Amino acid sequence: MKFRDEYRDPVAARGYADAIAKITTRPWTLMELCGGQTHAIVRYGIDELLPDGVTLVHGPGCPVCVTPAEYIDKAIEIVARPEAILCSFGDMLRVAGTGGDLLAAKSRGGDVRVVYSPLDALTIARANPDREVIFFAVGFETTAPANAMAAYQAKREGLTNVSLLVSHVLVPPAMRTILDGPTNRIQGFLAAGHVCTVMGFEEYYPIAAQYHVPIVVTGFEPLDILEGVYMTIRQLEEGRAEVENQYSRSVTRAGNRTAQTIIGEVFRVTPRRWRGIGDIAESGLGLSDAYAGFDAERRFGPVSSGAEAITECISGLVLRGEKKPPECPAFGTHCTPERPLGVTMVSSEGACAAYYRYRGRKAVSLEAAS
Repeated sequence: MKFRDEYRDPVAARGYADAIAKITTRPWTLMELCGGQTHAIVRYGIDELLPDGVTLVHGPGCPVCVTPAEYIDKAIEIVARPEAILCSFGDMLRVAGTGGDLLAAKSRGGDVRVVYSPLDALTIARANPDREVIFFAVGFETTAPANAMAAYQAKREGLTNVSLLVSHVLVPPAMRTILDGPTNRIQGFLAAGHVCTVMGFEEYYPIAAQYHVPIVVTGFEPLDILEGVYMTIRQLEEGRAEVENQYSRSVTRAGNRTAQTIIGEVFRVTPRRWRGIGDIAESGLGLSDAYAGFDAERRFGPVSSGAEAITECISGLVLRGEKKPPECPAFGTHCTPERPLGVTMVSSEGACAAYYRYRGRKAVSLEAAS
């Protein structure tokens, strides 16, 4: 994107909102699949520009939020070892497992280090040959190429003191799970542009055909989202269910073949449990046999399955698009960013954090934010 302001123009936004209103003849419910899109929708009041009956619900688009508690528990267990250095992105440190979070583990003396790239973990491993360095590899397809490259480079260099604790998830199987749900009300999707930048959007054609739902690959700025909504509503009103690409300035149908190649070499598709959603077949990535020597679960023992803690928090319903944050009785009272009950309030990409930040006071207008 060369000029950001051109995608936040309030006059153009009102034009899109008017165009959406003109073509809408009945209620429709759409789901956006990216936490970045959710924050833009709430921050700029995009949902409030839409005509009555057009509802945007928030999907499981926050990678930190869907990381199961048992993986946090495993990371805490590993970092309790004196030889271990656990490397993680900063947004994972306050996400709770069943017995605390990594920030608390760090306060107890665990060597937890915030990094900005998985390759930073390799630098730390080179500098500490007598320590075990573990990178906590989480995220959707977007972060998989960089994480795969860390394992690839470690193997190439013969680094034997580095491993990955992998909790990667894949978007298309989660979409199918949502559509198969007994309470499903989703009639169209705004697909996450950054995921499709890596993977393209070939995988969405069978979903659109099987479930007869439009899927529009969408960017993250206000005009991107409004155009994505317009394209989706137009399909629904015309009785179509196709895959379209709003985010053509960054996404191609084939995606990034180089990134896909490194993912395919380092990882294999596995079952995965999603926090708040449950087990989804073939919805995760784990290290392939060729890279099994870099699997932290092989070095430090497998992740143990465990039940999620039961609280008044409804983050699971929020992640499935069945509820919105203000519908939670704890929202803004017992649950705040300073004292979060659930992952959707902890993460900077979580829906509850977005509502608390932007709807705790008047939503920021496009004019004010431009």
